[in-house]
Amino acid sequence: MGYVAHPLCIQAAKEVQHYIGTMDAWQEELSHGKMFGVLVVEDTTHHQLGFLAAYSGLLGERNDWDYFVPAVFDFQQPDGYFKQEEAVISAINKTIEKKVHSEQLSAAHQALDDARQAMTQDLENWKTTMREAKKRRDHIRQSTDMDQGQAMRSQLIHESQWMKAELHRKKQHHADLISRLQAIVDKEEASIQQLRQLRHEKSDALQRWLFQHFEMLNIHGERRHLIDIFAHTASTIPPSGAGECCAPKLLQYAFAHHLRPVAMAEFWWGASPVGELREHLHFYPACRGKCLPILQYMLQDMDIEDNPFEQSLETPPEIVYEDEALLVVYKPAGLLSVPGKKCATSVWSFVRSHCDAADGPLIVHRLDMATSGLLVVAKTKDVHQHLQAQFARHTVEKTYVAQLQHALPDTCPPNGTIHLPLRADLLDRPRQCVDYTKGKEAITRYEVIGDDRVLLHPLTGRTHQLRIHCAHPAGLGVPIKGDTLYGTPADRLYLHAATLRFTHPITGERMTFTKKADF
Repeated sequence: MGYVAHPLCIQAAKEVQHYIGTMDAWQEELSHGKMFGVLVVEDTTHHQLGFLAAYSGLLGERNDWDYFVPAVFDFQQPDGYFKQEEAVISAINKTIEKKVHSEQLSAAHQALDDARQAMTQDLENWKTTMREAKKRRDHIRQSTDMDQGQAMRSQLIHESQWMKAELHRKKQHHADLISRLQAIVDKEEASIQQLRQLRHEKSDALQRWLFQHFEMLNIHGERRHLIDIFAHTASTIPPSGAGECCAPKLLQYAFAHHLRPVAMAEFWWGASPVGELREHLHFYPACRGKCLPILQYMLQDMDIEDNPFEQSLETPPEIVYEDEALLVVYKPAGLLSVPGKKCATSVWSFVRSHCDAADGPLIVHRLDMATSGLLVVAKTKDVHQHLQAQFARHTVEKTYVAQLQHALPDTCPPNGTIHLPLRADLLDRPRQCVDYTKGKEAITRYEVIGDDRVLLHPLTGRTHQLRIHCAHPAGLGVPIKGDTLYGTPADRLYLHAATLRFTHPITGERMTFTKKADF
């Protein structure tokens, strides 16, 4: 069930791909991309092997095409409860849209805006009149003699008081008008909000009803619906589309028909989705966000081979440099930087045993498990803090060597800078995706040093930054060789942190370390 497809799955996938290619009516939709899956199964009664095929979600607005296994739960029936409730929600949507864009609401907003502008203009004009009147009164007071002054001053005071009272009356008049107009707008907005709340409640209820009808079988013949399965996950509720992916469909059919799963694989057909990296006909693991909790339940107690690309190697790190403050170590490909859930062997554990007298070690930065290269490790908290500050200021320089999956096109400039903002794919961790709206800034300088070799200088340190910047069409457009997430598996990931340059926290010396790649 790992990233590398079993030979039987590859053979089955070729048959499915041939079949897909003959279906002309699907080609337009499939050109935008869809995931397909195959499950090699054994009929234990007759001891025969065969395979099942599935597609993710809907195809041509249907989930019941011949040749493919059916949906776990068919909620697409025109006269079924789901479609009926969906129609009600759609009608509410249309009513909301009609009200939001109605002439009545538009006129109410316009009247309110006009009243506010009129108030502002009227009050400003009156205040200008009051200032001019005050200047006139001040002039009169200064030019009036004492005999006439008492009567005149009384008249001027009366005028001032009247003008202030008139300002108050104007404010009250405008406030009353605006209050009445605001009430009209509020009434219309409240009606829309009530409809939105009704839509939200109906959508949530329908989604819950749907998830309760996705009853998943496991190998023991037990059933649990999706709400129960996801209750103890971080999200606590199933994500939209859960249960509709290839893997759950395939296993559901196999268990329902007493077929023993042998091997499973999923492949992508068509163009890559926006922001993600999917290559036509390449194999990919089931998504973690939607499928992992379901598959863990369905496959519990089954004897499944571990993914070879998730196994930690036993090759220990190599100490390249050491003093009383820090170490620089070489991490081989396949070794974790810090202990993982299933594997305690890591750079941290190795250095911890080596530096048992220090109040560290403290990992300053990490390399992906599949990446080899240089790491600096602090022995004390003060050194750790100093080095972390250098990383935060981007004064630590790193150079990676990468061998690509194939040669770069002749049109690729010999050097340049890649700007592709990244964020986590929340439904398929640990994968990352390009997101120009919500992604974090990610910048990489590159230098081409061979047909399929590049030097990479990350100016930021985002997860999988170099791997995506190489693989994405808006980057170099060629995955790193052996990239199981964004390219094609090989014996290893051909990415190596070759050079590390930083300022020593104690001596202030600028230090450079180099470790040549072994590929």
